[in-house]
Amino acid sequence: MNPTQPVLQVIDLYKYFSNRTDLMSSVHWRKPEVVKAVDGVSFSLEKGEILALVGESGSGKTTTGMNVLGLQSPTNGTILLNGYDTSEWARGKGATLETRNSLFAEKTRRQRILALRRFAQMIFQDPYESLNPRQKVFDIMAEPLDIHQGSIPREEKEGIIHNSMELCGLQPAEHFWGRYPSELSGGQRQRIAIASAVILSPGLLVADEPVSMLDVSIRAEILNLLKNIRDKSQTSILYITHDLATASYFADRVAVMYLGKIVEIGACESLFRTPRHPYTKALLSVIPVPTLRRRKEKIILSGETPNPINIPSGCRLHPRCPAALEKCKLVEPVLQDIGLDHKVSCHLMDD
Repeated sequence: MNPTQPVLQVIDLYKYFSNRTDLMSSVHWRKPEVVKAVDGVSFSLEKGEILALVGESGSGKTTTGMNVLGLQSPTNGTILLNGYDTSEWARGKGATLETRNSLFAEKTRRQRILALRRFAQMIFQDPYESLNPRQKVFDIMAEPLDIHQGSIPREEKEGIIHNSMELCGLQPAEHFWGRYPSELSGGQRQRIAIASAVILSPGLLVADEPVSMLDVSIRAEILNLLKNIRDKSQTSILYITHDLATASYFADRVAVMYLGKIVEIGACESLFRTPRHPYTKALLSVIPVPTLRRRKEKIILSGETPNPINIPSGCRLHPRCPAALEKCKLVEPVLQDIGLDHKVSCHLMDD
């Protein structure tokens, strides 16, 4: 791997879902409706970096993460992990001659998928659903080792599991081995899920709302745990959230998504201090703040988020935007660099 090469590159990613469900539509050859969940998204993630994907529900954040991990096949676009195009074999294609020496260029598609699973892991939103209720904690932790490392001595396996669990704050680890998930608190379950994800020392973690199901009192603990893992192992983290407050605390860079597109992306400090897109400004204006002096006037976007089947022409935000121009209704803006690695997709930036 080239040390200057990003761990993850997403280039013009599209993911559409067909909405044809009834027999009559097929009989009468009606054109199926298409849900444009992700509609041309591009970003990169460096080694040891934390990038937050933020936005309202339905903006395409989780779908982007699922495509990055190969859990869904992209409709179009390129996903590079360590420079290797995993989107090609996710669509059933094999490795090219140019990529045969890559980390993922194994002989069979199954071997390539296993290599991807070793390199990229997901932390799901709901710790109550992501753990098998019929398995004890030790068996949950041992499963990734059994799949990817085969038969290893029991003593060695116990050592790996012990280290991973204690890294995630489950001390002493042996105290939890014989328990079922139903015997653990929500915070303990999420720590088990994180320990299981990092036990193979992945290069990339996709954390999909990892603290939204937890009590407020332990959210900071889980985010600090993920930061500690990043600092120790230089693991890159794609953090998916609707909570801009946690993104400002946790992430190095932030990408704001709306209706399947990134409308603003930049360094965390720059984006939160000087947001440029009206949608970003609206999201930031409703973050609770502890003092009256720091409160800002709330920007409430009118109407509802448009249906992703019938996306508005021009700028997707213009039906709700308080600053929309006539041009916004006709011409779709492009993501443009405004300096300091800060990019915005808005016609208000044209001048």
